[in-house]
Amino acid sequence: MEELNPFEIARKQLDDCAKILNLSDDVREILRNPMRELHVSIPVRMDDGSTKVFKGFRVQYNDAKGPMKGGIRFHPEETIDTVRALAAWMTWKCSLLDLPLGGGKGGVICNPKELSENELERLSRGYIDKIWQFIGPNKDVPAPDVYTTPQMMAWMMDEFSKLTGSNEFGCITGKPVCIGGSCGRDDATARGGIYTIREAAKELGIDLSKATVAIQGYGNAGCNAAFLCRDLFGSKVVAISDSKGGIYNKDGLDLELACRVKSDTRTVTNSPRDTTQKISNEELVELDVDILITAALENVITKENAPNVKAKIIAELANGPTTPEADEILYKNGVHVIPDFLCNAGGVTVSYFEMVQNIDRYCWDVEDVYKRLDDRMTQAYHTVLNASKTYNLNMRQAAYVVAVNRVVEAMQLRGWIKMN
Repeated sequence: MEELNPFEIARKQLDDCAKILNLSDDVREILRNPMRELHVSIPVRMDDGSTKVFKGFRVQYNDAKGPMKGGIRFHPEETIDTVRALAAWMTWKCSLLDLPLGGGKGGVICNPKELSENELERLSRGYIDKIWQFIGPNKDVPAPDVYTTPQMMAWMMDEFSKLTGSNEFGCITGKPVCIGGSCGRDDATARGGIYTIREAAKELGIDLSKATVAIQGYGNAGCNAAFLCRDLFGSKVVAISDSKGGIYNKDGLDLELACRVKSDTRTVTNSPRDTTQKISNEELVELDVDILITAALENVITKENAPNVKAKIIAELANGPTTPEADEILYKNGVHVIPDFLCNAGGVTVSYFEMVQNIDRYCWDVEDVYKRLDDRMTQAYHTVLNASKTYNLNMRQAAYVVAVNRVVEAMQLRGWIKMN
């Protein structure tokens, strides 16, 4: 199978946008490269008394529109190119939602499932020890991502506060509510995506109360999306999956049972066979459903399986789940793709709300957060949809045009570049 480099994919997407916007080679080259990246070694004392050195990264891609913003992944297969790609996508995501933020991303190569809570705390604090001079409320604000949690963000915030000598709640987002976190953060990524699905269904004339949904990836975003589809729209979730495989029931799944099985056994595939049929992740992507939600990792839909996708809407809650070649196939086949840096922007949007609340030292109630999130996501979706129609572009190309153009404008106004 073809080896897919996420950063090269991000660059190709940018290059396609640069051609549409007729950007000069100089401007394009600036946008193709991170402004700064840190490579760090983190020594951690393990519970058995030994010391293990972990490799970590922080990529700060572009801050033309404001301080960097982006999550931290703890993953055994983390790579610098993945982090670079995610930092680039975060730049466009913040721009697309018109947030006064730039894009960054972090990662540590580790398997959190093999670490004790004490080891995770020492690793979390050790990561901040290595990068603290380069982050902060006015520089770069990290947040949780794959395999990182609010508790880990609390440790990181506390370590930063110790190093700087003052309480700096705003240095990290995604924290527990009692120490400066925001209400509504837990399901923000999924809920933001659900708002865009609602608008896409209106555009396509799909009755969500009768719609079928398959969800590839059943972590925080995928699990919350399943319940929101069912509870807000009345949609029937017929398939879900995780890294071990998936389950299917054409009449709809028992989501509460699936969550209990996932919690107890770490995979939904152990669900009772009398009510579910076991399927692979590859089979799930090709199911005949109205809505396919991709909520796992990168490069799930490729040129090989894109022709077999039957869903009317693909909602990309994950980062980079569709390759550029697959995008072209899906567009020709009339599949409406809600691109990742639009669909999954709910997380960074509520993280921005958390930053604002930390600055003001005032907490919004959850309904206020949801209303503000709905307004932002709905406006962004229709901005992209209008650009798609105006310039005859697919939704991803349209999202890039809107987002990149805003970053270029900020760079020009700040005097970083000159436009002809």
